[in-house]
Parts: sequence; C-alpha cells; structure tokens
Amino acid sequence: MTENHTDIIIIGSGPAGFTAALYASRAGLSVTIFEGQQPGGQLTITTEVENYPGFEHGIMGPELMDVMRKQAHRFGAVSRYELITSVDLSARPFTVRNEKGEAFTAKALIIATGASAKLLGATGEQEYMGFGVSACATCDGFFFRGLNVFVVGGGDTAMEEANYLTRFAESVTVVHRREEFRASKIMLERAKANPKIRFLLNTTVEEYVGTSENGMKKLTQLKLRNTQTNDVTMVPADGAFVAIGHQPNTQLFNGMLDMDDVGYIITKDKSTYTNIDGVFACGDAQDSVYRQAVTAAGSGCMAAIDAERWIETQH
Repeated sequence: MTENHTDIIIIGSGPAGFTAALYASRAGLSVTIFEGQQPGGQLTITTEVENYPGFEHGIMGPELMDVMRKQAHRFGAVSRYELITSVDLSARPFTVRNEKGEAFTAKALIIATGASAKLLGATGEQEYMGFGVSACATCDGFFFRGLNVFVVGGGDTAMEEANYLTRFAESVTVVHRREEFRASKIMLERAKANPKIRFLLNTTVEEYVGTSENGMKKLTQLKLRNTQTNDVTMVPADGAFVAIGHQPNTQLFNGMLDMDDVGYIITKDKSTYTNIDGVFACGDAQDSVYRQAVTAAGSGCMAAIDAERWIETQH
C-alpha cells in the first residue's frame, strides 16, 4: 500500500466520523479521516453537552470531540486536517483530492460531512453562538429554564423548537419576517394554542447584543426591525434560537449520490449503504430527523460495520 492509499477514507469528523474511525480501525482496517473545515464538527461550537450518555455531569463539546478523536487515533486511525474538494466515485479504489490537488485512494468511503444550521448572518450571531444564541433547542433548551427566549423562523422547525422550549422557558417569542408561515397547519396551530408562545410578525433580527464580563459573553438583548415600518426596537432576551433549517454538507456529491430535495444523502433501509457500492453515509449528512450527537455516533458505528463487511466480500 502506498502512503496515500487506505482501506477506508472518512470524509468529515464529529461524532459520526470519529465513531466510524474507532470501529473500523479497531477491526484492523487502515483508516484516514479528513477532518474538513470544522474539525470535530458542530459540537466544537457547542459549550456544554449534557445529553451525551456516559458523562453524568456533562462535558464541553470541544472536549468530547477531542476525546473521541484520541480514542480513534489509539487504534491507528489517522487524521488529516484538510478539506476534500473533489471525489471520483466512478471506479474503485475511490479517489478523493484535497485543496492542494493531492490524490488519496481507498477501498471504501464513509461520508460523515454533517450538516450546518442555516443562520441569519446578523451582527453578533457568531459572537454569541453558544453564549445565548443557539441553533438547537433540543441540545440547549435545558439551560434556559425559567428564562425569556426568542425563536427566529416561520417553518416547521421554528414551531417545533418553540413548542419544545416551553418545557423550560418562562416565555417563547417567535420572530418571523412575514405574516404568512411556511409551517404546516398542524404545527402552526399547536404553537398558537400554546399559552407560553407569542408571535412577533413582520419582524427581523438586526443584531444580537450582549455583555462581556471577565471574558464571559452573554446575550442580553435583540435589536429588532419591523419590515413594514422600518422601526427599530431593543428587547431584552435571555436566549435566541435560530430555527430556519439545516443544510447538509453534501454538495461535493451532487450528481453522484441519491439525495432528497434538501440534499440529505439517501441510504438503503436500516443501513448506511448509498446507491454506490462501497460508499456509506452516516450522521447528519443523511439524518434529517434526529440530528443528535448520540444518533450520529450510532450511525457512524453502523457505517464502519457495513464498510468492514462489504470490504470482506471484495476479492
């Protein structure tokens, strides 16, 4: 084997990629992980993770990813902190190229490129992400017990997150830029019937405003603009959840792999097999429903086992 050839190439890191690497390398396969633009995935921009099994008192997102990485490396998996910019799935071994144009080949390919929450791009959004601004209610809702929070969006994601947050928050305000909603009728009616939810329509978030004391940042206000009158108001906010959907990071495989209309890779029933033999997908690149670290890790395990068994059949 050449230096640039391995049994399995994993594109993407995070819980899915690292778990796939752990299982595959522990099975005696040579594994190269291309960690991509965001080594460690979405959890590296999360502060405390309290819902990952095995950590009674919670663990910081970046620390959890570092532990997973080290565990995979312990069994021989190798990380390359590079971005894959092109893939050739037309012949085996499969070929991938990094941004420098260097080619790497593998018998099997595991796609764990994840998804990215769509964000508004408003001033302060990145600055306060993880410090009052979130893109995942099921991940972070617990931290806002008894507080007043805002949900930005008008689709099913926004209604679902708003309803979920009422379990913890004192009040939830849905901010939507229009009067019409993209949300399904049943989801919208459920949100409107919830006494803890109120609506601010024809309104956009212009800026996230907060404080920074002793190096600790905290969201305190939202600067809102009325889309009809252009009036600007400042409102106190303990938290803001951006709920305008997710975009799977799968553009690299357009025209090669079967995807749904959003871009999630379609896998065969109860497996991680894609429409191309020897190519497997796991984590948020193919999961539009659960999108949790623990389910991503589970599907990473499945992908490694599927790939290992598939390689065994190739002689």
